[in-house]
Order: sequence, then C-alpha cells, then structure tokens
Amino acid sequence: MSRRVTVAAALLACAGLIAGCGSRPAGVTGAGPPLAAPLSTSLVTAQGTWAVAVMGGPDADNKFWQLFFRPVTGGRWSLVTPQGVADNGGLVAAGGGAYLVVGFRPSQNLAFSPLATSTDTGRNWTPGLLDAGLADTPGAIAVGPSGRTLALLQDGTVEAAPTAGAAAAGRWAPLTTLKALAASAPGRACGLEGVTAVSFGPDGSPMVAGSCARPGPAGVFTDAGGTWRSAGLVLPAGGRARVLGLTAIAGGTVALLAASRPGGTSLFTAWWNGTRWTVSAPVTADGVRAFGFGPDGSAWLLPGHGRPEAVAGAASSAWRPLPPVPPETGTLAPGAGGSFDALAVAGSRLTVWRLGRGAWARVQQVTVPIQVGSSG
Repeated sequence: MSRRVTVAAALLACAGLIAGCGSRPAGVTGAGPPLAAPLSTSLVTAQGTWAVAVMGGPDADNKFWQLFFRPVTGGRWSLVTPQGVADNGGLVAAGGGAYLVVGFRPSQNLAFSPLATSTDTGRNWTPGLLDAGLADTPGAIAVGPSGRTLALLQDGTVEAAPTAGAAAAGRWAPLTTLKALAASAPGRACGLEGVTAVSFGPDGSPMVAGSCARPGPAGVFTDAGGTWRSAGLVLPAGGRARVLGLTAIAGGTVALLAASRPGGTSLFTAWWNGTRWTVSAPVTADGVRAFGFGPDGSAWLLPGHGRPEAVAGAASSAWRPLPPVPPETGTLAPGAGGSFDALAVAGSRLTVWRLGRGAWARVQQVTVPIQVGSSG
C-alpha cells in the first residue's frame, strides 16, 4: 500500500471517532526563558540521517513541513514525507531501534495528531493516531531502544505506549502531567513552568524536561518506579533554564539548554551517564533557528544571526564555530568526520550544501511537489 493511502487511512478512521479526536483541549507548555525550540531539526538513527524542514510560500497557510532521509552510507537525500495528511502545523520525528515515528502537529482545525511509523527508511509508512495534539517542540516524541514511545501533548501531559506498534494502534496511557510534575518536590525546586521534551535515560526509564522559573536547577526529571526525581542538572552559570532538546544516546542522555540571565541568554549542551553530568562551555545566541543532535553525543545549533556552532561530545565539550551557512539555510545535518550538510529552502526547491575543507559546496537539489494555496 502506498504511503499516501496508508497515512490517509488514519484520518478516515479518526473521522469515525471525531468526538474522541477533539476531546482534549489545547494548552500551552509554559513560556520559560525567551528562546523557543524550533521544529526544524535533524536526527541520526541506525538507518541514516533524517531532516525536518519547512517549505512553500511566505504565508503560514502555504508552509508545508517535509521529511528528508540520507542513508547511513552517505550519498543523496530523498523526500520521504508521509503523504495524505496536512502538515501545515509541523512535523515531529523520533527514532529508536528499527523505528522512525513521525507525528503531525494539529492543523486545518484538527485537535488530534496523526502518526506514521516506518521501519524501512521511509519507503512505507504505517498509520497511527494520537487522540490529542502534539506539543510545538521537536522533543514531543521519543522512541526507546525497546520501542517504547513517549508523546508530549500541548497541555503538558506525557503519554506512553509500550511499543511503537502500540503507539501506531492508538494504545496510549497517561504517564504524567505538567500539574503533577510542577507539584513534585523537584518541580517546586525549579519552579517548573512548562514541559518541552521527553526522552529516555541510560537505564531505559522515561525522562521529561521543561522550563524553570527559578534560577539554579534545570528542569530535567527521571521516572523512578512512578516517582519523578530530579536528574541533578545544575548549570554553572545559573539563571533560569529552559531545556530546548533532549535525546538518548548509547549509555546516556544529551540535553540542549538555554539559560536566561540579566546579561543575556547562553546555551549549553549537557551529557548525563546516569550518575553525573558534564556541561559544555556556554555559547551566546540571539535566537535559535534550528538545532539537532548527531552521533556520539554531538550537537549543533543554527542561531538567529551569525555562524552555526557544533560540539563533538562530552569528551570534547567546547563549541566550535562553523563557516557561515549559505543563504536560506533552514537546518543542518551531521555527516561523517565532523562534516555537515546545510539544507537551504527556496519555495519548493531544496538545495543541499556540504561542508568540506572549511567551505560549503552545492551537492544536490530536490524539487518538492508543493501546490501553493493547497492545505496538504
């Protein structure tokens, strides 16, 4: 069955359950420090590298989120966006084991989020459904090595499914809520305002992160048999912390955080091995257009202005500036040997630039069939 038919079937199934699909009110996950978490990102799985970018016209109704894939062996990017569902609201993607799960944020007056799951690098998709709207953050979905899946909703509720297959079948159960986390001892200590990301710890237990109103501890929490505890992350520079992204790596977890202080906003990467945190030196930014995580605990960010920055991992925790990106770059994607691809968007055209020997070289163009003025 084609990708278009399989994912569209999820919407048809939901149409028969429309009362349930719109049963939960949309909410917010808290304001926190001024930097938000943009949906443009990239992630690396065992199958290869995935990138999420927004394309289309200048108006909000003519913007369409697209998913691209590059095999682990390198080579060319291909368009693998699950078809048949309006994606004006944004895409959220997460990988674990053999699974890649994509969530569609609500748009076109929908109050729920269709899902799509692939085990063959996006060639085929199995439809699914989350009976609520996903949060507006790239960390709204997480898939563990066992296939256990977490979803962060717009109102700060976190739901869990035992496997990616169960998630596709709609077998979700509440794990915690913003209200419960904020009322817990670690939540009160940081003044938890909102939930921004979900992931898994080194032992496979769920993790939840958010934004704090009080300076000092960062809002990173672990589930210890149903009791939420602080993961013990404190930024050396102090300030009010907001977790922009959280991801699991082999033997640990990586977080990207923004600390808001009177002198400005600094960004940090922090690595956790289950017992202690290693925190990078700070880097300043006047905004974040995109960010993502790479292999071995690496991370990158594309600021609102200026040069992008990358950090290799906990063993080499200093940020390094990359050359200024080509015009219209929407997101970056890590490559072999510390290289990067820059994905630049102009309407329905994606241009891929590859970093080598300190300069960007154009290596590919992809034309995406977008009908400006359409809804999906």
